[in-house]
Amino acid sequence: MSHLFSEFKLKNVKLRNRIAVPPMCQYRAENGLANEWHFSHYNTLARGGAGLVVVEATAVTPEGRITPACLGLWNDQQADELAKVAQGIKDAGAVAGIQIAHAGRKANAHRPWEGDDHIASDDERFWPSIAPSAVAFGHHLPRVPQEMSINDIERVKQGFVDAAKRALDAGFEWLELHFAHGYLAQSFFSKHSNHRTDQYGGSFEGRSRFLIETLQAVRKVWPEHLPLTARFGVVEYDGQDEETLAESIQLIQQFKKNGLDLLSVSVGFTIAETNIPWGDGFLGEIAGRVRKETGLPVASAWGFAKAEVAENALETQQLDLVMIGRAMLANPHYPYALAQQLNVDKPSWVLPAPYAHWLERYAI
Repeated sequence: MSHLFSEFKLKNVKLRNRIAVPPMCQYRAENGLANEWHFSHYNTLARGGAGLVVVEATAVTPEGRITPACLGLWNDQQADELAKVAQGIKDAGAVAGIQIAHAGRKANAHRPWEGDDHIASDDERFWPSIAPSAVAFGHHLPRVPQEMSINDIERVKQGFVDAAKRALDAGFEWLELHFAHGYLAQSFFSKHSNHRTDQYGGSFEGRSRFLIETLQAVRKVWPEHLPLTARFGVVEYDGQDEETLAESIQLIQQFKKNGLDLLSVSVGFTIAETNIPWGDGFLGEIAGRVRKETGLPVASAWGFAKAEVAENALETQQLDLVMIGRAMLANPHYPYALAQQLNVDKPSWVLPAPYAHWLERYAI
């Protein structure tokens, strides 16, 4: 039996296999609202056979959007539209997940294919960005953000709580906190971006405080029987990887004590000057170390799309879930291709019957 096509249970949620679609921003929303693009996009991915589909980074406050075209979950109208997305995913047999997020100093940017840089201050779509410290990301995002006050911090934490409640009401059964990729939470943890001298900066405990308090607050409103997960950048590839990874593992251990159920292992991306060793499963060994030293189930979404790479990561217990993104965009029925490559007897959910009839019976 293929590891990739075995079931996976976390809390009271069972996935039909260990293939998960990670959050991938679509940049097609208006005023944070999901629309026909999102309904079709997520229904198609779920119908393709993945066990879990996680809806893209969804902002918990208006200024927390990466771009003006990002999804939001700061009001009930947005939740009502996202409920249709969640239902479509579930109707197709997958578990519906959602990632809630705040972009911090990387907010208010153009869509990637329109420049991926900050929107000019004289543009009607402009809004000020906020961050732990008044430190710009640099490179293509040069704007210096406003340093957050304690009131700002409390407001954003409450935004995560309110978004989690709305996600639950909308029917999502898997919640992911976006603590990665140089966005707000990751920026609090990183020495590169957090220069604060109060209780939210400086020491390991100070830099960890926002993430732990946000997790604690969300855990109080997210049901114990449903998975609460996070995506977190455990290394930066900035020449200080061993120190960063050791601190990250220490923080993840705190996450576990405070109710986190699974970690999606990623890269920090808090600075542009890095030397990331892109390649097949390049985070596998690190993810396996995180899994072993914290006791948490782990996933990762970087370079695990090849059948043999995915199988090996699961067999060697580097990962518990394999997140496959771009290959699913190119072919939403990619799980069918993986099943063929692994010589797996294809269960009925791998392809909808109208597709399976033609592809299986008349294979050429």
